[in-house]
Amino acid sequence: MAQPPETNETFLREVDENLRRDQLRDFFRENGSWLIAAVVIFLAASGGLIWWKQHQVERHERQVEKLAQVYKDVGSGSIGQAPQQLDELSSEGSKAVSASAQFARAAVALQQGDTKLATATYTSIANDGGLPQPYRDAALIRQTALQFDELKPQEVISRLAPIAKQGEPWFGSAGEMTAIAMMKQGNNRQAAQLFAAIARDQSVPETIRARAVQVASSLGVDAGTAPRTQAQ
Repeated sequence: MAQPPETNETFLREVDENLRRDQLRDFFRENGSWLIAAVVIFLAASGGLIWWKQHQVERHERQVEKLAQVYKDVGSGSIGQAPQQLDELSSEGSKAVSASAQFARAAVALQQGDTKLATATYTSIANDGGLPQPYRDAALIRQTALQFDELKPQEVISRLAPIAKQGEPWFGSAGEMTAIAMMKQGNNRQAAQLFAAIARDQSVPETIRARAVQVASSLGVDAGTAPRTQAQ
């Protein structure tokens, strides 16, 4: 009676390898064109992405250079095409370039006596949720300063409440306007305490601190001993 061939591990491994090879060959035979197309698409997409990123970097650099030149022209008193160039950068530039261009545009508008345009520009920046908060807070300060005489005291207080607090970068400016609004409401005691807090804060610009000391003193509060408070 014939004996079956020996099925040792070496034989089984060879059969397994031949089977895998045949399956791989058949797979590429059936799907080779799709695989080649996929590779081509992947390489094209990768190359396109790399080119796009490089293009964006170069575009941003050109925008920064253009903005710097506009700053230089305005600083030298040559406004000329500055408004148009800043408008273009505001609409086409990256977020940082756009915000900087808008601030410059507002400054140019003020220099030209166009308070309405400057206020509208600052308002637009302050309300742009896509911008970093420091940009928006700075614009809110400038917007409120320009509109201060037209706003009701409580509007000023409510608008500046989030940044008229010790520890906030704009505490000096926001706190000062808030305190003045409190005085307009007849709330001199709370205004004096806020002025005193501003005067003690070493992070506040010296000019604002000096004014705060004088006003707090005129309201009967010693800026050196007044209790620490925040705008309500």
